[in-house]
Amino acid sequence: MDNPRLDYLRDKVKKLPLQPGIYIMKDKKGQIIYIGKAKALKNRVSSYFRSVDKHTPKVYRMVENVWDFEYIVTSSEFEALVLECSFIKQHSPKYNILLKDDKGYHYIRIGGGEYGKITASHQPLKDGARYLGPYLSGYVVKQTVDEVNKVFLLPTCNRNFPQEIGKQRPCLNYHIKQCMAPCSGKISPEEYAEALEEAVSFLKGSSTQIQKVLTEKMIQASENLQFEKAARYRDRIRAIQGLQENQKVVSIRYEEEDVIALVQSSIKCCAVVLQFRDYRLVDKEYFMLDEMGEFSEEALFSADEQKKNQAAEKVLQEMRTQFVLRYYDMKGSVPKSVVLDGQPSCQQELEEYLSKKAGRSVQLLIPQKGDQMKLLSMAKENASQQIAEQTRRTSREISALDELARLLGLQKVPNYIEAYDISNIGSETIVAGMVVFEGGRPLKGAYRKFSVRSVQGKPDDYASMREVITRRLERYSQHKEEGVGFGHLPDLILLDGGRGHVAAVKPIIQQMGFSIPVFGMAKDDRHRTRTIATEDGELSVSSFRSAFDLLTSIQDEVHRFSITYSRQKHASRAMDSVLRSVEGIGEKRAKNLFLRFRTLKAMEAATLEQLEETPGMTHLTACNLYRYLHEKTNEACGEETEI
Repeated sequence: MDNPRLDYLRDKVKKLPLQPGIYIMKDKKGQIIYIGKAKALKNRVSSYFRSVDKHTPKVYRMVENVWDFEYIVTSSEFEALVLECSFIKQHSPKYNILLKDDKGYHYIRIGGGEYGKITASHQPLKDGARYLGPYLSGYVVKQTVDEVNKVFLLPTCNRNFPQEIGKQRPCLNYHIKQCMAPCSGKISPEEYAEALEEAVSFLKGSSTQIQKVLTEKMIQASENLQFEKAARYRDRIRAIQGLQENQKVVSIRYEEEDVIALVQSSIKCCAVVLQFRDYRLVDKEYFMLDEMGEFSEEALFSADEQKKNQAAEKVLQEMRTQFVLRYYDMKGSVPKSVVLDGQPSCQQELEEYLSKKAGRSVQLLIPQKGDQMKLLSMAKENASQQIAEQTRRTSREISALDELARLLGLQKVPNYIEAYDISNIGSETIVAGMVVFEGGRPLKGAYRKFSVRSVQGKPDDYASMREVITRRLERYSQHKEEGVGFGHLPDLILLDGGRGHVAAVKPIIQQMGFSIPVFGMAKDDRHRTRTIATEDGELSVSSFRSAFDLLTSIQDEVHRFSITYSRQKHASRAMDSVLRSVEGIGEKRAKNLFLRFRTLKAMEAATLEQLEETPGMTHLTACNLYRYLHEKTNEACGEETEI
């Protein structure tokens, strides 16, 4: 840390009271760079200036730039919450979460010409097209454009009409009845223009009127014996009615409510807000946030796992509170209820603050089951998808890692996971496999194999696992400058085993000065991951589907890797025993033969010349081996040699 004022700041912290209030961090120029609230000012502010090197990157950068700080004592935590919110809105500090409403406006574009298309647009252009809008929500615009094109069977492809009419076959949309296929040449410009104008009227909110007009046209076409045309009108009416019904599918408790969920990966955090008005989903907004650990570092680096988990949960609660405050300060209006995916840091104060802002009662809901939980799952899936787009990971992988972090009570998402399994065939072949999953995917280049050396005689899984983990962490000291392979510390260690394995390994990790979460993976009778083992008991994973699938794939992979190595090692020992009974073959030649041929069967199929080409082999030794393998004299070897 290059901050020369650390000693001064630490001394100043000692004078702070243990009362609620806000603290204001300033840089060398006197500019406010961070504002926070605290239940006890001394405890919160002191956490920034101790164990500085262990802070998350964002907090580290903030502390590095702190030259001085001020504070304001309040009579309650609620007053501190209101004051903090007001100050952040007034000063917009660099290191606070800033939710900028920079989405801009969105428009619906109706193309000109005989075959105009309906598309979404960020801004109106002077291109001869008509534009509806502006709208605040890009999500609503896109969803509306998609739906209206399907209802009125308008084309969404890149073909230009009328230039490309009749040049290509209709695409899949025509065959699944989502496009009238003007490319076929069977739709006249007049017929297309009629459908387009009906779609525009629908977009302008004339749904009931459009249905009435379409019904009249359907009856008239039927009376004129134009049954095909009447069927098209009928299908259009049904599509509009179906669209209206689909908009009512989502069941919510209140006429208006927002559903808020936060999902984090190892490097990104996304907050998603689903807005429901008149019992319908009307908008979706998402915000990419910075690291989770920007509010409180208290107890995050404690050796006590329970304290760590409690501190991590406090950070998440604070993050949730800060997001809700910033979001509704930016928006201005507050719905009657806000559904959250977890506990905020001060629910009562936050509820009171939002109620005062709205001028009526506002409820904060934290559902555990039912329809509201389904809405939260929808929000989380959307947040995972946004992170996936930015990190090039699938939403399933993001969700699995997020679920795993919550299941295990980890302070951050375990992006880099190492898993270990001991495998033995008899007492002479004891090995271990280490597999690595990064971002929810196998990182095969980081897999490692271990031959257990310290355990002799009867196999001992606990002693074997202690040796393997010790050797792995010792290698970290040798390779940490490289930052890859053994030079990369895991965010989480998983052992193929139960409580005994965890109890055997955890003290070793702590004694070596590392703070890495360790858990076991216990299997059921069908060899599937049953529970997660801790020192104190077991955690059920059955209700965490994504995490369960990830853990199962990790356990299956580490078992496959270790058992494969064990079989190779056993085959190598068996072959070594056979080969060393041949005159002229010692340890080195036996090893070279194994590396080249791998199996006795492959060696038997080899010619004398191929055996002789093995590094270290002589013609005489190759002849001895050839005779041994074929149990007869080979004429090419000349005189027979006794074995």
